[in-house]
Amino acid sequence: MDQAASITLIDAERAVEVRASIVGERVRIAPDALADATGWKLEPRGLCRAEVCVPVRDRAGLVDEVGVDLAAFARAVGRPLALDIAECAAALGTGAAERSARMATLEAPDFTLPDLAGRMHSLSDHRGKKVLLIAYASW
Repeated sequence: MDQAASITLIDAERAVEVRASIVGERVRIAPDALADATGWKLEPRGLCRAEVCVPVRDRAGLVDEVGVDLAAFARAVGRPLALDIAECAAALGTGAAERSARMATLEAPDFTLPDLAGRMHSLSDHRGKKVLLIAYASW
């Protein structure tokens, strides 16, 4: 079933609502909406953002008259995609090259989370100190 919907597309720390066409597990968005949400523009030479261009070998698999296939876009630019059709949400992860470069610095990315009392704490507040992080997930 083809359905038009508004989905939340998360790229880095930025979440943008975009119009999408959903057919089964495939999500397509208009090329101009992709450019607004991610900075990647579909050009004749491929997908481009600033000075970086990624050639697209299978253009028909990436874009059609409805729009750009979000999963094909993520594969083309080398980024993981988490997609939840039922919740109308998609998140683009960090590409392997960028993760590798960050790992080489041995510096954790900054984040802010509340403690049990609700006070907010940022990792950057503890730079230069030893920090023990304990993470728990119920799944």
